[in-house]
Amino acid sequence: MHCCRVMGGATTSAPPSAGSDSGSNMLWFYTDDAPGLKISPTVVLIMTLCFTAFVAALHIFGKIYRAKAGAGL
Repeated sequence: MHCCRVMGGATTSAPPSAGSDSGSNMLWFYTDDAPGLKISPTVVLIMTLCFTAFVAALHIFGKIYRAKAGAGL
């Protein structure tokens, strides 16, 4: 008999079934039936790189602005 420990110390006697259709499987998010926005990994990579470049540019512009504001005192 297989026992699985769950939160609170209680045990269950039924093992998880291999063919369960509960929808909690992680692969369910990668099917065509998954709800939500469908974008490719390439688009995600490009968006991430653009966001990183934007944040870096803000840091650079902030340093330039602070340097110019400090020189005028």
